[in-house]
Amino acid sequence: MSKLPEIDKMTTTSPASSALKVFISYSHKDEELKDELYIHLAALRRKRKIQAWQDRDIDAGAEWDAAIKNNFNEADIILLLITPRFIASNYCYEKETQWAIERHEKGDARVIPIIMKPCDWQDTDFSKLQVLPKDGKPVTKWDDQDEALLNVVTGIRRVVEALAKK
Repeated sequence: MSKLPEIDKMTTTSPASSALKVFISYSHKDEELKDELYIHLAALRRKRKIQAWQDRDIDAGAEWDAAIKNNFNEADIILLLITPRFIASNYCYEKETQWAIERHEKGDARVIPIIMKPCDWQDTDFSKLQVLPKDGKPVTKWDDQDEALLNVVTGIRRVVEALAKK
């Protein structure tokens, strides 16, 4: 299990009331990619524009299924970190993706699929949504993955700013 720097954890524990809640859905087998994205979200977290949540934030002894559902249902933005493992995961695809699409269709949350690795995503339930990074080029296929993640965060920032105006 990867460990995020403690300073990053501190920035997510006391969000301003105006911070948008972001739920990160990912396969645990892609945790390193999720951690890299989380680091790139630091400026949005530090400015209290977002409060990012992932299942690694569940405290020991807590009921994990209830914690996931509660945070999922409170999210303003849902990030789907798309990889072959995400699509193959029954929990990620059959549960979280379906819940996300339902919330999106009701207008309760903005769902942002992020193509992290090459995979067959074009015929999925979320393929109707605009993906990041630009042109759906997987993050791992960019010459510079930091540039790819910056492109993703720039897209997320635009969504955050648009939702904050509402």
